Amino acid sequence: MAGRQPLAYGSAVSTATRPVGALLRTWRERRRLSQLELAIRAEISTRHLSFVETGRSRPTSDMIMRLSEQLDVPLRERNSLLLAGGYAPAYSDSGLDTPELGSIRDTLREVLTAHEPNPAVVVDRHWNLVDANESVALFLDGAAPELLAPPVNVLRLSLHPDGMAARIVNLGQWRAHLLARLRRQAADTGDPVLTALHHELSGYPGAPDEPEGDPADLAVPIRYRHNGTEHSFISLTAVFGTPRNVTLAELAIELFYRQTP
Repeated sequence: MAGRQPLAYGSAVSTATRPVGALLRTWRERRRLSQLELAIRAEISTRHLSFVETGRSRPTSDMIMRLSEQLDVPLRERNSLLLAGGYAPAYSDSGLDTPELGSIRDTLREVLTAHEPNPAVVVDRHWNLVDANESVALFLDGAAPELLAPPVNVLRLSLHPDGMAARIVNLGQWRAHLLARLRRQAADTGDPVLTALHHELSGYPGAPDEPEGDPADLAVPIRYRHNGTEHSFISLTAVFGTPRNVTLAELAIELFYRQTP
């Protein structure tokens, strides 16, 4: 498990069973926007938006895309909205292991290798490990074998008592930071898998006087003890800008930078 992981990623577009208008309303409510606010942003009348949400008016594919853009709906769910409206998906969903994304695989590998000797990982939308560089072995040493069996979930590995947790010096701070980040991601996407993951990780043993996590905290370090030596890292997340592919939109690169004493 140490070092590079197989680049395997693929998923089918989920189909919606609810009417497209009801789905759009759910996304609007999730973003805490009134009909008036969304109508202004999308440059349509409130009456038209109301008719779309109630099913009295069938939205065009352009209208679905316009509303999705204003609601910042993830690409996978935009495809589902289009399918619910009776239209073809707008975004490709080819896996990272397909020839179509061969250049992306090469680019990711170059980024991971260039980041040595610091750890770096590529994760999917559910925080499952897609690829990693050799330096990630620092975090994996001593973890229970079942936590290293693919698909490896990096958040579960980080906070599980049989994973990294026992060696994280500032476990309370790091745990609160990760849980707050995951909670916000689950709320933003409405993804039930992330919600279930947050529930699971919240049930793991914490640390005394654990602080309240703030997802806006971008500079929370992880202090990690390995073979008697304490290492401190700051993590940085990188994503693809304006992707037109579902897989790319859901990938993130976590780069760990070593802090000097």
